[in-house]
Amino acid sequence: MTEHKEFVIIMAERSFEKGKIMRKSLTLLTMFFIFFLFVISCLTINIYFPEAAVQKTAEEIVDEVRESEEESKKKLEKDVSQASFSLIPVAYAQQEETVSTPKIRALKQSLREKEPLLLPFFQKGNIGEGNDGFTHVRNEDNLSMKEKADLRRLTKNVNNDREDLYREVAKALNIDQSQIPRIQKIFAKRWIENSRPGWWIQKENGEWEKK
Repeated sequence: MTEHKEFVIIMAERSFEKGKIMRKSLTLLTMFFIFFLFVISCLTINIYFPEAAVQKTAEEIVDEVRESEEESKKKLEKDVSQASFSLIPVAYAQQEETVSTPKIRALKQSLREKEPLLLPFFQKGNIGEGNDGFTHVRNEDNLSMKEKADLRRLTKNVNNDREDLYREVAKALNIDQSQIPRIQKIFAKRWIENSRPGWWIQKENGEWEKK
């Protein structure tokens, strides 16, 4: 009888130990599975973010918004000249390289029309190009009350257009909306590169400096 009890106790202990091992194994497998899903999701985001396409689009849009009428005229004449010697129309070739939709074109035109209004404020140091893809008011000391109101309203309208633009670029390139900050960073770099000497620009660490 005693031997039988000892046998039962031993078997129970073994069963308990096996149960602990199985529970540990299941916990480890669960943790590994969660980690695997996390890695896959990160890789998926990186794989499906067309950085080159966003950079090309940013270059085309920012350069066109900032170009003067004279530069625009010269560019048009050059395109017409190239088209006359090319089997592939220049407009078609550009369409293949960049992203454009009716909404993007409308926003680009809206920003282009506001750019001359921003110019004097950039030159006087009232506003600067931020590292987030938006313009920022920096100094209003030399402005009248009316000029301050005009500047704030203009800056808000410009940034609203830019925000809509980044969202539309994401839609056009089938980029998840959660990746819009990455689009903003790429555009910010181009806005800063296209700024004129003497304008205020924001560095990656948040500090401001004159270009």
